[in-house]
Amino acid sequence: MAYYNVIDYVTIASAGNASDFGDLNTSDNYRAGTSNGTRGVIGGGSDASAAANEIDYFTIASTGNATDFGDLTVARTTYTDSADCNGTRACFGPGEQDNDMIDYITVASTGNATDFGDTTIGAYSRGACSGD
Repeated sequence: MAYYNVIDYVTIASAGNASDFGDLNTSDNYRAGTSNGTRGVIGGGSDASAAANEIDYFTIASTGNATDFGDLTVARTTYTDSADCNGTRACFGPGEQDNDMIDYITVASTGNATDFGDTTIGAYSRGACSGD
């Protein structure tokens, strides 16, 4: 299995192929991503050896490489994880290693995630949505 650090983008107003945006800081699979419309944030994932706790961010209006945002409270593979944002706060849902933990970050500032709380039951392959 290959692991990539590529960020691509598409212009939604017109059909066409993706273009290169930049690179993430690590080459992982199964990362969860979200945005507040200005900043894109991607966290978690895994490589061949272990789950990841890194969070990267980038400014959506300009192409370029991602910058380190901070860390999730625990490493998690995000093929069982999800992320969503209400414009201010982004939440990262449970991953395979921590079946009920929810983390949050304030998207406009960098730093490590904080424990938001726990889900009511442990389960895999969750979705996410916000009211905004």
